[in-house]
Amino acid sequence: MITDCHVHIQPPEMFRAEVRAKMAASAEEFARIAELAASPARLLAYLDAAGVERAALIGCVAPEVMGTGREINPWLANYCAQSPKRLLWAGSVHPRHSDDVERDLRAVLAMGARMIKIHPPHQLFAANEYGSGGRAGEGLATIYRICEAEGVPVMVHTGTSVFAGARNRFADPMPLDDVAVDYPQLKLIMAHGGRPLYMETAFFLLRRHANLYFDISSIPPKKLLEYFPRLEEIAHKSLFGSDWAGPGIRGIAENIADFRALRVSDAAKHSILSGTALEIWPI
Repeated sequence: MITDCHVHIQPPEMFRAEVRAKMAASAEEFARIAELAASPARLLAYLDAAGVERAALIGCVAPEVMGTGREINPWLANYCAQSPKRLLWAGSVHPRHSDDVERDLRAVLAMGARMIKIHPPHQLFAANEYGSGGRAGEGLATIYRICEAEGVPVMVHTGTSVFAGARNRFADPMPLDDVAVDYPQLKLIMAHGGRPLYMETAFFLLRRHANLYFDISSIPPKKLLEYFPRLEEIAHKSLFGSDWAGPGIRGIAENIADFRALRVSDAAKHSILSGTALEIWPI
């Protein structure tokens, strides 16, 4: 059962005009987002053709950089409700755009979110900002505390962003060292493995923390072993993700084919394509 844990489908009009223009210019299949966003059945057919059983759709409230507001949560909830066994979704609460983070987070979880997404470069705070107080910090502490208690994974973007307004000083995954220490029962997913600048840091953190995982999304599969030459050692903590239909991302089927061609063991491939995801999101 192959799971793509990192797919971006939402109505294009939720993005700022500048973001839509950049994606249209650099995402090969951006034109299909509107078509698929209008029909879960079409997305499921696309997944079938790629050989993917389950996909996690990623939502993120990031109005300053991307234009996406809290409306992304009910949209994803309704979309994925059409096939809840195959379509999972990541909800989002932005601490600086919420009057009551606990109320809003519990509402998102009640809608059916299977994980929470935090995007430091787009939400404009560090993943460990809870240590410095302030509104964003207090809200982050609430998110981590509740997700740890409820057994809800938190996916944190690591690595740079090319979108205007993104703050790449928040791209380094090292702040997750604090989060993993302070919330040891919280399952943390390090999206993108720190690409393209922080792979060594990501590998260190994965080996250090039992509660830290990562997805390979947005890393060209043909280059995966260049970035993570000891992938076999962390395969049991690794998740397949495509980041489709993001900028520069080939189709999901093409990503899977390139991944299957890597010179790693069948056991490692099984863990990354299927096993780890089943551990985090059991059927």
